[in-house]
Amino acid sequence: MPRHDMSLPDAFKLVLGKDQDKWPPEATLLVAAHYGDIRRLKEIAKSIDVEGKGLQETLANANFIGIYALHSVCDSGDMYALQYLVEDLNMDVNKPDTMRGFTPAMHAVLYGNLPTLRFLFDHGASLHGQHKGLSLLHAAAEGGRPEIAKFLLSRGARADVEVESAPFTPLFLATYRGYASILKMFLEQNADPNVCMNDQTTPLNMALRHSSVACLKLLVQAGADVNGFGFYNPLARAAEKGLTEAIKCLLEAGANPNVPDKDDDFVKKKKSELKRQGADAFRNEDYLKASVFYTQALKVDQFDATLFSNRSICWLRLGDGKKALYDAMECKNLRPKWAKAYYRKGVALMFLKDYDSAYDTLSRGLELDPESEEMEELLWEVMELK
Repeated sequence: MPRHDMSLPDAFKLVLGKDQDKWPPEATLLVAAHYGDIRRLKEIAKSIDVEGKGLQETLANANFIGIYALHSVCDSGDMYALQYLVEDLNMDVNKPDTMRGFTPAMHAVLYGNLPTLRFLFDHGASLHGQHKGLSLLHAAAEGGRPEIAKFLLSRGARADVEVESAPFTPLFLATYRGYASILKMFLEQNADPNVCMNDQTTPLNMALRHSSVACLKLLVQAGADVNGFGFYNPLARAAEKGLTEAIKCLLEAGANPNVPDKDDDFVKKKKSELKRQGADAFRNEDYLKASVFYTQALKVDQFDATLFSNRSICWLRLGDGKKALYDAMECKNLRPKWAKAYYRKGVALMFLKDYDSAYDTLSRGLELDPESEEMEELLWEVMELK
């Protein structure tokens, strides 16, 4: 699957070479669909229909690397080809690709094709289909697609609802990425600004962690708790990061400047003990228990990149690549010049078989630590897999 900043034809040229005459016919069929070349599409479909199944069935089932003609059209947004496949040939608008389980609607969202998405919904596309742990609104929030997010909200999508296997809501994703315009839409739909993730992270914590003052202001205006809870003191964290505008916003909203930062010796000792217990459990190959200890330690200090790094390994050993990637990304955002953070992210991406992104991540990690043999070995491995 190409990256969403690369067209499918360009991705095929990268993988298959520039000489299209040497490509599998299914790949050239997808390219014809991408460009809306109906005549060429029919020609290729006829050439691969050796059993005489007919044009409709051939186009419905012909695929390359799990992607079908309709998905290719939804990537490019060619409305002429879309109408032909759906209205003339009655293609299934809810059929997922077999590569990542993404429906045509998800392809339209990922590539930012709003007219395509409207057409699909007008022809029976499902709003609530599962896409391996992501909803359409998750994808719009992650990709920074405000117009698509607005459309999905108008069709009944919810910004504060999790889906199976995703530990975060669309609201968290918009905050995480710093997309203030999308976050504003979600909050105007009465999404809860104080909702907690499973490690007790709130959207306000997330905004501070990623230094997104614009998102923080929106959350405060929507009623986010400016005094935090447990060991977390938003005002102290804003001061720690030198976020002058955030400090001013929190104080104006009623944050108590006299509440002491709870990150004292007791807290440090508590975190250290939980870290030790997590390391002991990891050495004993009890990865679930180790992840629990690291999660408890993160409740004490959500700014410790090492804890996210350690928990990322646990998730991988438990077979949960998405959680491993999330923690690796948190680790990298907290310590953007730490090579190990890029290594953790690269390993998680490889587990998820996103080899292009893994290659980019590991290359950056090797730039930060040219002496890392494990990073270099992994980079060679991902190059072979690509």
